[in-house]
Amino acid sequence: MTFTVLDWTAIAGYLTITLLMGLWFRRRSSRSVDDYFVSGRAVNWWLAGTSMVATTFAADTPLVVTGLVYSQGISGNWLWWCLLPSGMLTVFLFTRLWRRSGLLTDVQFAELRYSGKPAAFLRGFRAVYLGLLMNCVILGWVTKAMTSIVATTLAGTPMLTNVSRLMSTHFGSVWGGNDGAALAICVFFLIPFTGLYVALGGLWGVLWTDLLQFVLKMSIVIAIGYYAVAACGGMTTMIGRLGQIQAHGDQNAASPLALLPQFSRGITAEPLWMVPVASFLVFIGLQWWAFWYPGAEPGGGGYIAQRIFSARDERQGLLSVLWFNIAHYAIRPWPWIVTGLAVIVLYPGLQHPEVGYIMAMNQYLPHKYRGIAMAGFLAAFMSTIATQLNWGASYLVADFYRRFLRKNASQRHYVSVSRVCTVVLVIASAWVSVQLGSIASGWQVVLQIGAGTGAVYILRWYWWRINAWSEISAMACSLVVTIIFSHWQPFAGSSSLVFAKGALATTIITTLVWLTVTSLTRPEPDDVLIRFYRRVRPDVRGWRRIAVEAGDTEPHRDIGGNLLAWGLGCAMIYTSLFGTGKLLLHQPITGTSLVAASLVSAVLVYRLVVRNFRIEPDPTAVLPYSHEAIKKGE
Repeated sequence: MTFTVLDWTAIAGYLTITLLMGLWFRRRSSRSVDDYFVSGRAVNWWLAGTSMVATTFAADTPLVVTGLVYSQGISGNWLWWCLLPSGMLTVFLFTRLWRRSGLLTDVQFAELRYSGKPAAFLRGFRAVYLGLLMNCVILGWVTKAMTSIVATTLAGTPMLTNVSRLMSTHFGSVWGGNDGAALAICVFFLIPFTGLYVALGGLWGVLWTDLLQFVLKMSIVIAIGYYAVAACGGMTTMIGRLGQIQAHGDQNAASPLALLPQFSRGITAEPLWMVPVASFLVFIGLQWWAFWYPGAEPGGGGYIAQRIFSARDERQGLLSVLWFNIAHYAIRPWPWIVTGLAVIVLYPGLQHPEVGYIMAMNQYLPHKYRGIAMAGFLAAFMSTIATQLNWGASYLVADFYRRFLRKNASQRHYVSVSRVCTVVLVIASAWVSVQLGSIASGWQVVLQIGAGTGAVYILRWYWWRINAWSEISAMACSLVVTIIFSHWQPFAGSSSLVFAKGALATTIITTLVWLTVTSLTRPEPDDVLIRFYRRVRPDVRGWRRIAVEAGDTEPHRDIGGNLLAWGLGCAMIYTSLFGTGKLLLHQPITGTSLVAASLVSAVLVYRLVVRNFRIEPDPTAVLPYSHEAIKKGE
């Protein structure tokens, strides 16, 4: 791809705007740790929700979706569509509980809900484990994807050629070639640049740059999808050619236009991710509640919880996560999917179908949009990096440094340390990206280690008997079982079937272990449980004994209504997702019916939850953040 002066001007303009926004919010984010990490708890729902969507729209996402569609058809997206129930569970069952907790990070939950040395260990361990180790793996695989994009789009440009020559001269042949030069650009410029504006602007800077970045990258992917379909001769022609490919190809292969996997193919076929029966059932029946995965944690957590903490009140927090799920599942996927379908027609026989997305962009996007397109991919990359840096630093500062190393320093001191930790994460993530073998290897590490832990993260809010050892044993067991299975390999069959069997076995073993540990260890002290119950106000049915001791005369009994809203919310988004797809694929009757069902579900959700929303007193108004207060459960 050739770049003109106008293209480079567009890229430079985008980078300048993001830096200026970091500088603009520097003073506002410097007032306190709360301002730096949760924007003073003053964020509106639309800003917090859009920031979550922007974070999950990484540079690798369009490429991954293109690969899934190319290999399995539209139904391949059930790999991540299956996580919607987890996201909607967070909306209706956990958002209000998180906001009432008044925490700064979700890791602090350990010393709000539990007590003693096990709680302190759990908090400190998770701060380093998630904030440093797992965070850097995530940053590494996102960087790996951006490296491929830079290498492909800038191939042949004087910039990439000069960087390649410079790196190979000073650092050896490992850094030579397009891939080495692209990695150098990501590691030595893009990540540090992102770290700079994050360190300056804190979460305020991240939120507003996310909004800009989301608008920019959605505009680009819509344009790429439009021109890719036009290159196929239009939507009608493309659909017809896909039908011909299916008719003259392998009849056992996935139908490109099918929204559901073809169960009739049996369990001997081996698509990229899914054996039709076994894996699909694991996805929709197990993965969404049993696996820990960033952005889709059962019960909420991570940067999702951070955005909830930043919301102005419970209602704003709930609306922010609801908007995130609507945009993430129902609005955003179709430009990627349509491009993936076009790539099937335009480039048959690709060995690495993910690169088809970049090929379509390079070949069919008009020259005048190429600089903006590159800026869009930079936005996708930097929005994810920015959130991971700010979120990871919040763990290292609030839950490790402030809790265990220096407890009574000034707010200015902690803000300064937060900026130093951001720089440390920049350096660590750059190193991991160099060492990581592939994007898939990073994804697999995160998913496998989190298998089987989700039930604890859900029940700890609704069952008083869960204790710190429940979480510790679940995390430890999942890790050990994953390591054993990776070396022993007890399951036979295709790679997808082995994954399904391993996920099921890990979940069963981990669940049995943490339930046994829970029954053999003492419950948390009553005073800790009473303080937690009074502060968070969960449904009384799992806390009857504690509610009586707390003297609660008006206990909450809202889990039934919340579960009904959860079901309606899932129906609303799935019918909207599939209805939009049917309309795009020229099936107007089915599409219109599904969209109408989505609207009915939306009205019911509004009447059930949003209209009758009751805001509990905000604990942060009378209980300002203090690591000693959280430690004591006050």
